[in-house]
Amino acid sequence: MSAVTALPSEDGRKLTIHIDGRFDFACHQAFRDAYEKQPRPADGFVIDLGKTTYLDSSALGMLLLLRDYAGGDNAKIRLHNASSDVRKILAISNFTQLFDI
Repeated sequence: MSAVTALPSEDGRKLTIHIDGRFDFACHQAFRDAYEKQPRPADGFVIDLGKTTYLDSSALGMLLLLRDYAGGDNAKIRLHNASSDVRKILAISNFTQLFDI
């Protein structure tokens, strides 16, 4: 079971999305809703992976969809608090080239 929550910064310039538990296809709609149902933040997105216990290929795809939504190569997205296991998956997938981790 996983939970996805979105929290805009006080000034509304940054949106932090928390993923608690498994980041997999089961939270696809909740993840999309988290960023699509908020005003687009000027200073970008922070994906807080501090409580993420598992990440699969569909989660990697969801992060790529967010990157496209946020401006592609110009997107400001930071993947924050990743555990060593999650960080390994991101590194193997070359996400270190696409995201600020």
